[in-house]
Amino acid sequence: MTDARYEVIQMARKPALLSILLIGLTLLFSVAGIAVGSGGLSGILTAWSDPVAGQILWDIRLPRTLGAWGAGALLALAGAVAQGLFRNPLADPFLLGSASGASFGVALALALFGVSPLATQWLVQLGLTGAAFAGAVGAVLLTLLLARGVQHTLRLLLCGVVVGVVLGALSSLVMLVVPEVMQAMQSFLLGSTAFVGWSACILMLMVWAACMALAWCLSPILDALALGESTAQSLGLPLVQMRMALVAVLALATGTAVAQTGLIAFVGLAAPHLVRSVVKVTHAKLLLLSSFMGGALLMAADLLARWLIAPQELPVGVLTAVLGGGYLLWLMHRSDGTGIGARAQ
Repeated sequence: MTDARYEVIQMARKPALLSILLIGLTLLFSVAGIAVGSGGLSGILTAWSDPVAGQILWDIRLPRTLGAWGAGALLALAGAVAQGLFRNPLADPFLLGSASGASFGVALALALFGVSPLATQWLVQLGLTGAAFAGAVGAVLLTLLLARGVQHTLRLLLCGVVVGVVLGALSSLVMLVVPEVMQAMQSFLLGSTAFVGWSACILMLMVWAACMALAWCLSPILDALALGESTAQSLGLPLVQMRMALVAVLALATGTAVAQTGLIAFVGLAAPHLVRSVVKVTHAKLLLLSSFMGGALLMAADLLARWLIAPQELPVGVLTAVLGGGYLLWLMHRSDGTGIGARAQ
């Protein structure tokens, strides 16, 4: 067997092996997520004989675990799309102002209606979720309006940064005018999977399936953009329409995840990099592998957040920010010059 043929076979095997590894980790974290509570380890078998333990397992731990996977998968998918669309390895799902828009939507809803994210009434939860989603999508639409479409990537990027800063300032202004909102906003701003129920879990999985199908169909445009703007135009692809569809995927995936779990940083930024550090694949496979990686990462972070200071619990968004920020700083300062800092230049 020649060296070239051997290398091709190895390149074909790596994505399959990574997929198997990520599926195995997801199953492992699922079992651990069901078994681990805020008070430490508890047996799964007692759920069949103890009604209270069974209710805790099936109504709290299982949807929370699956919801963590769904939110991580959505954020990672949005991150992979953003990095391909903007041709920048530093792009993340919140780049178009969706995070600040969601925060502003929740802060405005709390100020107007005086509700709390900790409330258990389904109507209240639906109102806050809808406000977060509407704010995230509204911020992206505002960015598109200011950028005059998606034709100019740099303009779209700069408008997203401006919209994010302005909406973040407006959220702070709302909290300043109505101080009661600050405590109620805490769980949303820090990010948490503790309040994810079955309805939110099913919604995230359905949106992920729809976004993944659309992004998979649009992956050739991401491959073409990776070769340069002129190359993509020479292929005769409808760039404007396809970019608009990719922005829609980015907004829908990010808005859905943020609306259900709050602001969880670095998962969407780090997951595609972890995949690229292991395998070199086209965007079609990168999108799928990044989603699996993001789901596994957030499940692991959620487990760690529940276990570190049990019986109390760390906000998972704080944990992902610390770990993800440390990982990316190490990636930027690698001495061999092949890290993220070198690729961003």
